Amino acid sequence: MKKSVSLEEAQSLLLDRAEAIGEECVSLLQANGRILSQDIKAPINIPGFDKSALDGYALIAADTVSAEPSNPAQIMVVDETRAGFPANSKVVPGTAVKLMTGAPIPEGADVVIKYEDIIRNGDVISVFKPLKARDNIISEGEDIKRGDFAAAKGMRVNPGLVALLAGLGIYQIPVYKQLKIAIMSTGDELVRPGEPLRTGKIYNSSLFGLMARCAELGAQPIDLGIVPDYMQSTCARIAKGLEVADIVISTGGVSVGDYDVVKDAMVAAGAEIIFWQVAMKPGSPMVAAVRDNQFVIGLSGNPAAAMVTFDLIVIPLIKKLMGIENPLPVKVQGIFADKFTKASPQRRLLRAKLERKDGLDYFLLTGNQSNGAMISMVECNVMLDIPAGSGAVISGQRVTGHIVGNISSVYDKESDLIYERKNA
Repeated sequence: MKKSVSLEEAQSLLLDRAEAIGEECVSLLQANGRILSQDIKAPINIPGFDKSALDGYALIAADTVSAEPSNPAQIMVVDETRAGFPANSKVVPGTAVKLMTGAPIPEGADVVIKYEDIIRNGDVISVFKPLKARDNIISEGEDIKRGDFAAAKGMRVNPGLVALLAGLGIYQIPVYKQLKIAIMSTGDELVRPGEPLRTGKIYNSSLFGLMARCAELGAQPIDLGIVPDYMQSTCARIAKGLEVADIVISTGGVSVGDYDVVKDAMVAAGAEIIFWQVAMKPGSPMVAAVRDNQFVIGLSGNPAAAMVTFDLIVIPLIKKLMGIENPLPVKVQGIFADKFTKASPQRRLLRAKLERKDGLDYFLLTGNQSNGAMISMVECNVMLDIPAGSGAVISGQRVTGHIVGNISSVYDKESDLIYERKNA
């Protein structure tokens, strides 16, 4: 067991032991939000044939070479068709086929002219300018070609990918099994929301926040409830969690008090302690253990501290087990636009939000930074990383943060590049 490890060492100690859980084939709709366990190649072209990009007429561009307003090309309409139905007639010099958007391009045609650009008189259309071959034609395989990669292992399935795979005729895909995470809170002082709040008791916020976070990640949270501060009870609840989940997470009982029994309970449940305590504030009281391929994690009883360590240390573990290839939070640099007057004798993580103005990234604190203050987590999408030995953080100072929430609304365009943006 290692004690008082760094944030990076805690991440590494867990990730080095983690392997993606098994895979399964599920339907497209069941796969939404899951992680692909294999590459997928396109079995067909999309589109599967040349088709019209608009309502108009398919003809031969060479028939319009000398067309001009005073001397239009005269083309005979010999057939018409619509989406889903090939034309019955070929296009030969001097002829055209009327067609609708999405209709297959008739054999022999190499251009489509839209309705608004011609005048029709009976079965003859007049074209008033030369046309360029392939105009207004969507080519076979223009979207994706047979044999191309449609999706790569490790990608999260989203509605756009579901639509693409459905368009390829694929209805079942291989994904990693949904991760099951059992969560419990220890503490005689805790009661569930909705129950009467007696003197000396507090509502259990951590369990619900962590369960919501797990669900947001695509895992299946399992509610193990509240456990009294007794080693045997805690051990039994951990053992119950290990029967049904890939990870068991507890909050509270991981410090050095008389009733901090979680570490001993993990050992009694057959788990090997990997590390205890992390050299950072908040969230230092943390313990991590492993039993076979299952993990047992004990977080601080302070709600915000538990969420900080969960976001920075546990979520990378969850992502690795889910099959995500780059599970660590991405770092971003920017300008501190607030004030924090406390010195940081040890490494400190500040809850903040990222904002963008005039092409520069700014960080604003999201509220009270105490270990138990949950209101600061509501808008938090970045954990500012303040090195040990730092004094007060002043406005205008450049700082580094770990992205822990959705920052897409900060930018006009969402792309992987924004996560590595460095301001001049």
